[in-house]
Amino acid sequence: MNIFRLFVSKVLLLVVLLVASPAHGQSISKWHDSTSLDSPGYAVSASESAISCGGGQVAPAVRSNQMRPFSRLALGADFSPLGAGAEAAVNVSRHFDARVTGNLLQYSTTFTTNGFKVDANLHLASAGAQVDWYPFHTGFRVSPGILLYNQNHVNANAPVAPGTSFTLNNQTFYAAIPNSALGITALSGTGALGLHSSRPAFMMTTGWGSLIPRSGRHWAIPFEIGAVFTGSPTVRMNLTGWACYDPAQTLCTNVDDPSNPIAMQIQSDLQAQVAKWKKDLDPLRVYPIVSTGVVFNFNIR
Repeated sequence: MNIFRLFVSKVLLLVVLLVASPAHGQSISKWHDSTSLDSPGYAVSASESAISCGGGQVAPAVRSNQMRPFSRLALGADFSPLGAGAEAAVNVSRHFDARVTGNLLQYSTTFTTNGFKVDANLHLASAGAQVDWYPFHTGFRVSPGILLYNQNHVNANAPVAPGTSFTLNNQTFYAAIPNSALGITALSGTGALGLHSSRPAFMMTTGWGSLIPRSGRHWAIPFEIGAVFTGSPTVRMNLTGWACYDPAQTLCTNVDDPSNPIAMQIQSDLQAQVAKWKKDLDPLRVYPIVSTGVVFNFNIR
């Protein structure tokens, strides 16, 4: 009887071991997969290492989702009133990224104002650096920075058709009809608008969407709004050629003649008109930024 009981107990023990063995092996395999530390860009602290427990079992390690500083780089493109832009960012800490930006655009247009047919050429070229601060566990950010390089300006040619009128400071004059025998030349103006009186310029923006999402996503579509404090715009305009005080063109002069009363009046009204234009453009001393684009980020170490 004792031999029979011993035989039965050994058989039961063998069955238990056979049943338990696959489950045990599967759990070890699953634990090994879940504790893989091969994912780049993430840090695992010493407290997150595997811990031995009683009975020979091992507690699974927990991977931290916190990125190592300077472990990811983001490259993107956007569009704003500064022009078509390119940007690059790197993660600095859990709440901070560092970013550099550059913008470029050229655009030409034609319009008429005050009797001048204006051929304007817009040139936008700028570059800056910003710090993106994420104060909450969301995509909301505040981004102070400096516009280090700024060559944003407009150049224009502004001829007046011979015999037609033009106005300066609410005063009407007339473009002279050219006459080579009398030395009378066509009236034309040139102008320039500068948008960079403060260089470098402080900039402040806010927006939504992290360029380097802490979730590990590679693509982002950030939105940004703010301003650059570029200073008051500069406006210049010069006139060359002949102009007349009357439509019959009996009182005409070279506008560059400092001794002629008509030329002196035209130049005085021109400066008053430039001052009005400058006042109208003065709000651009705080240059607006509204931008959106697409960004891709990846591991660099």
